[in-house]
Amino acid sequence: MVEAASRVSLHHTTVVAVLRDGRAAMGADGQVTLNNTVLKRTARKVRRLYNESVLVGFSGRTADALTLLKRFEERLESSRGQLLQAAAELAREWRTDQHLRDLEAMLLAMNSAQLLVISGAGDVIEPDDCVAAIGSGGAFALAAARALLQHTQLPARRVVEESLRIASGICIYTNDAITVEEL
Repeated sequence: MVEAASRVSLHHTTVVAVLRDGRAAMGADGQVTLNNTVLKRTARKVRRLYNESVLVGFSGRTADALTLLKRFEERLESSRGQLLQAAAELAREWRTDQHLRDLEAMLLAMNSAQLLVISGAGDVIEPDDCVAAIGSGGAFALAAARALLQHTQLPARRVVEESLRIASGICIYTNDAITVEEL
């Protein structure tokens, strides 16, 4: 039975974040999938943290992502909302802690001035172009967001919404039940 469980194919969500004109927006689809079955259509994968001044989105195994989200929130509190410091501390702990090391998830974190991608490999990456995406449909959403940023004047929130809609039309692990948060 353990062998069968380890072969379960898990696919994950799409989360995209954009900084534009002093506005920060992050959104995600709501689909939770196990193998070829949609288990839930309306999951919330973007949260507000640290006095609602930080947005965090997650992709990956849900329990793993929620564990990391809680740890990140603790790091934000201890660093008094310093996004980069909290992200670096989480990434270091995630990479070196014996129990956290095997967690399968990724995080996007942003405030109104900074956007970061945080991974279990110890990565804390600030994208050059103020846009990032993670998850199964992340590449589709990222390409759409970059095109919209380059060729339109849409505000950050609309870029996120349209990017997720485009990704949901391509990626079977992404749906159109979209949640967007904005700072």
